[in-house]
Amino acid sequence: MTAQNVPPQVAARAAELRRLLREHSYRYYVLNAPTITDAEYDALFRELQQLEAEYPALVTPDSPTQRVGSDLQSDMPKVRHVAPVLSLSNAYSVAELRAWRERIGKLLPEGATLDYVVEPKFDGLTVVLTYEDGVLARAATRGDGEVGDDVTPNVRTVRAIPLRVPVMTGGPDVPRVLVVRGEVLMLKDDFAALNAQRVAEGLTPFVNARNAAAGALKQKDPRVTASRPLTAYCYAILHAEGGDVPATQWETLQYLGAFGFRIAKDVIRHLETLDEVIAYIEEFAPRRDALPYEVDGLVVKVNDLATAHDLGVVGKDPRGAIAYKFPAAEATTKLLDVIPQVGRTGVLTPTAVLEPVFLSGVTVKQASLHNYDLIAQKDIRLGDTVIVKRSGEVIPYVVGPVVAARTGAERPIEPPKQCPACGAAVARDEGEVAYYCTNPACPERIARNIEYFVSRAAMDIEGLGERGVRQLLEAGLIQDEADLFTLKAEDLLPLEGFAEKKVQNLLASIQAAKERPLARLIAALGIRGVGSTVAELLAHHFHSIDALAAATQEELEALEGIGPHTARAVVEWFADPRNRRLIEKFRAAGVRLADEPTAPDTTPPTLAGLTFVLTGTLPHLKRNEAKALIETHGGKVSGSVSRKTSYLVVGENPGSKLAKAQALGVPTLDEAGLLALIEEGPNP
Repeated sequence: MTAQNVPPQVAARAAELRRLLREHSYRYYVLNAPTITDAEYDALFRELQQLEAEYPALVTPDSPTQRVGSDLQSDMPKVRHVAPVLSLSNAYSVAELRAWRERIGKLLPEGATLDYVVEPKFDGLTVVLTYEDGVLARAATRGDGEVGDDVTPNVRTVRAIPLRVPVMTGGPDVPRVLVVRGEVLMLKDDFAALNAQRVAEGLTPFVNARNAAAGALKQKDPRVTASRPLTAYCYAILHAEGGDVPATQWETLQYLGAFGFRIAKDVIRHLETLDEVIAYIEEFAPRRDALPYEVDGLVVKVNDLATAHDLGVVGKDPRGAIAYKFPAAEATTKLLDVIPQVGRTGVLTPTAVLEPVFLSGVTVKQASLHNYDLIAQKDIRLGDTVIVKRSGEVIPYVVGPVVAARTGAERPIEPPKQCPACGAAVARDEGEVAYYCTNPACPERIARNIEYFVSRAAMDIEGLGERGVRQLLEAGLIQDEADLFTLKAEDLLPLEGFAEKKVQNLLASIQAAKERPLARLIAALGIRGVGSTVAELLAHHFHSIDALAAATQEELEALEGIGPHTARAVVEWFADPRNRRLIEKFRAAGVRLADEPTAPDTTPPTLAGLTFVLTGTLPHLKRNEAKALIETHGGKVSGSVSRKTSYLVVGENPGSKLAKAQALGVPTLDEAGLLALIEEGPNP
């Protein structure tokens, strides 16, 4: 069909779909900030597929249907994959699943039978892991399927990914080169805890676990990645050299499990017929939300890998596998109001008030809008019909508006200019997303701060939750956190719900909280940007609350991991007379305000007593990074090879040092060998 045969309105719609899909792919894979749901993206993609199938002249080389989506990031080093890392075509119904089987059946010998493996379709970030002689040498994202971002230092922090395989003695013999495909993600509970911590620290919560995981894996500083609760599941071998690997997908999963990779044992099934596959999908669907991780479907694979390979690839999709996708847990309803909730650091978080809607087994009346920038970006307005999504037990959130349903009566949503709790001015720091109440004495901030102060993440005072804190405030028994340490039994017993045993336990817990480590106290103070990680850094550097209070902004900014906003927030917090009085009340109550000297660690570092020389260019570590890594683990780095050299670390294009080391019998290591030595220590 020629271009002249394509109706103009169809060509225009195809062009618009291509534009939308490119934009949303960029937001999803590169910015990690999607503005539509997966289901909405799939609907646009399928519409374009259908138009191109009906009018082949519409197909362009840059059409999203003609290539694998890319998650490449321009500022990261690149890795070319040894084999294409493909995506999957989708089925949304049993009929489409049967149609897939019928299509591939036409490519098989007459009468051929197939068996299948069913696996979860993880909602995470694909990672390609390369092991050389059993040691993790490289890790990369999928990227565009041919080239991925090198994320090796970050992947090394993910404890579910082994640095050496097999993990246990007695495992399978490892091929000389083994390239494994897996998925990095966050478990639901870990994601909820991470967002709760971010909210408590005055930071914007992540929109979903997938984007949180992707953002963590692409951090420039691996320490940030290490602080995020990432895990990984592996499910395929892309390439192997120098060893036998299984001939079926089911055996591959068992093989990977024997090496020490995490596999989805709770979901994977080996099934003999497509009818069994369909029965399992129908049985599994109602319990998918009970899984510890997010899935948006199940993957059905031809079990025999040779057959799957021979079936080939169509476009970007291997014919030997297909993803069966479940309907998204979302609904549409009216946005009636937006209420700013005041957090403990004063951050105002917009909460949507909704016309009640039944979603995933519960009636939803409120949902998160995350922040006012996101509201503006998605152009969400009061009175809009909005899409609300709820995955598993995660708090519902507003995906975006249904623009076609607008009547013209909808109104823009503006950030508040005054705090809804105390009426104080609202401010916003340059470069930050959050708006916050500027009044440190805001009653809602005080209440939230005390609630956080007693929480398990802070001072861990058991028996006093949100309701109890509000009771104490309303009764006038406390005005700030320090007043908790002056409570007596006679103050508490008249209160509703405070029986004698509960009061005894609460007072004992308050007494124990006086001895919490300094870092716990710093984290509990409610300083914007200071959560548990920053508090540990401050406690380790300053050792006492008085030294921290005397620190200048320049001193704080000089600490690695402390930015200017956090440094200013710390200085301003201690400059506030109310907060200085609070510290003195802590002191008078006997609360620990300094760290006790700690006994030195007597365990020798893994490289203690060893001397290293570096030569050539290492694949991932710069020379100064390798030197710092060796010294951090107790080793020494010398500039020249001698008989006292323990190891020569050899990279690409080594110099004369290699010949000298060989002449002296000095053992050599590549980068992977160095990392393995750091992890395990020298052989006895």
